[in-house]
Amino acid sequence: MTDRTSLGHWIRRFLLEYAASERNLSANTCASYRDMLVLLLPFVAKRKGIAADALSVTDLSVELVRSFLVYLEQERQCCTATRNQRLASIHALARFIGEHSPQHVEWCAQIRMVPIKKSIATGLTYLEKSEVDALLAAPDQSSSQGRRDHALQLFLYNSGARVSEAASLRIGDIDWHSKSVLITGKGKKQRRCPL
Repeated sequence: MTDRTSLGHWIRRFLLEYAASERNLSANTCASYRDMLVLLLPFVAKRKGIAADALSVTDLSVELVRSFLVYLEQERQCCTATRNQRLASIHALARFIGEHSPQHVEWCAQIRMVPIKKSIATGLTYLEKSEVDALLAAPDQSSSQGRRDHALQLFLYNSGARVSEAASLRIGDIDWHSKSVLITGKGKKQRRCPL
């Protein structure tokens, strides 16, 4: 019989059933959840003085979550956005456990009350026209690699595509008749951009 108080049981279900199957979250989101757990589990295990595979759900207390967030900021030198992303992952795990295990509803509520930290919004940066011109003039267009780099820079500039979006393009995404390209972005959202 499965021990429903074991944190390992819930983590397995969270990653395999919830993130991958039920929610069909992107590979990047699943990797973010995994990365948070790779940091959190050893931290909690060390603080509790027990092996990570022996942790129970309630071993992950509000105090330990707060200590973990301080550890991220002070010892790992993570920015506020990274700290908040890790906390959002912990909130998602707590919500999942609370929804599927009535005896952990109060624990879930306490964990989810740990607040997201406000951060200073960074201003949007952009390149001036002269800077864009210099960037586009940089590749040596007398070589095939330079022409490729120039074409890629023009594509990124004109389409507003992220580098990862451009790297994942396939030949079939280009519509030669309408001179456009289908770009798949974050969250598998698609947009068509003229070439």
